[in-house]
Amino acid sequence: MPPRKDDEKFSNRMETAAKARAEMLAKAKARAEAAKVNFEAKAGERLAIAAAREERAKQRAEEKRLAAIEAEKRRAEEEEQRRLAEIEAKAQAEREHEERIRAQEALEAEQKAKRDARYAARKAGKKKGSRY
Repeated sequence: MPPRKDDEKFSNRMETAAKARAEMLAKAKARAEAAKVNFEAKAGERLAIAAAREERAKQRAEEKRLAAIEAEKRRAEEEEQRRLAEIEAKAQAEREHEERIRAQEALEAEQKAKRDARYAARKAGKKKGSRY
């Protein structure tokens, strides 16, 4: 808007102001029309983005579900392996216990044989040395 002159009449100033208001209104209407077209395009974009977001959320939920199933399988396998290892450890301990018992029995039998041999030697010595 050019600077106004002092000698302008009131009616001229009113007309100028009315023209300026009309121009501003036209500019605002043009902006609103552009915004409406832009809004529709952006609304379509937002819908597409929301659909893609929903799809990603479904994918993540499915991946999470599959991961949970896989984790449960791994946990079950580990539990089974732990159970089998525990059974094997018990069997190994039982075998070692049996081996210790056999070794102890063999040791006792050997000691008894030595003791019996000493006793028999003592008795034999007494028999030889007896005069009756």
